[in-house]
Amino acid sequence: MPDLPKNKFKAALLAGKRQIGIWVTSRDPMLTEMLAHTGFDAVTIDCEHTTHDVDSVVHALQAMKGSDVTPIVRPPSNDPVFVKRLLDAGVQTFVIPYVQNAEEAEIAARSVAYAPNGMRGVAGVTRATMFGAVQNYFTRARDEICLIVQVESQEALDNIEAIAAVDGVDGIFIGPSDLAMSLGYPGQATAPAVLEAIADGIRRIVAAGVPAGFLSLDQRSIDIAAEAGAQYLVPAIDMAMFREVALGKVDKFKYLKD
Repeated sequence: MPDLPKNKFKAALLAGKRQIGIWVTSRDPMLTEMLAHTGFDAVTIDCEHTTHDVDSVVHALQAMKGSDVTPIVRPPSNDPVFVKRLLDAGVQTFVIPYVQNAEEAEIAARSVAYAPNGMRGVAGVTRATMFGAVQNYFTRARDEICLIVQVESQEALDNIEAIAAVDGVDGIFIGPSDLAMSLGYPGQATAPAVLEAIADGIRRIVAAGVPAGFLSLDQRSIDIAAEAGAQYLVPAIDMAMFREVALGKVDKFKYLKD
């Protein structure tokens, strides 16, 4: 009889262990499968700024099955209906974008929990329940769900302590690009004032007793976040990584055309 999968990522955060992840924007399950076996702790499928939908997320989950990596999904928005469909598809770890305050964090928390503590709809024959085979799924599911909410504006920074205090929030993730825009630095996520705000936000998240996360392709920014206490760090995005390698190959072998 299949059992409820253990969430290694959530367990690692609770144990204070740092996790390193990669963001995936491609819908190609074979690419996701390859990345799942490269040593990252987590692979995040991004539905917010890509063409990913529930079907492609399921294909990605199937591609990662059998690896040691934890699949994470960022839905397009803080939408209980879309989150419900992802939960039923078997997603156990979420990064919910653009959470501004405690009220919005509570919506996210209620979305991943059954009544009486939440509003997740009940369906028995789903991929999450192994089509009805997992025993006592409805009383145990929330134990293995990890809810990370994303703060990415001045308003959200101002409300960090209130967001962290919401029951059911398992982590808070700072998004640098939208935050830079909100702070008046469009396209300047590595500006000193933005980095200072990020470091301060991470320190406040940690002080509130909640694991902090951060994404950046800039190594100095990642180092600053790590020094501030971030536990979940994402230094890579699939398309950016592949483009960088491709450009390097073109440059390296351009002499062949001379």
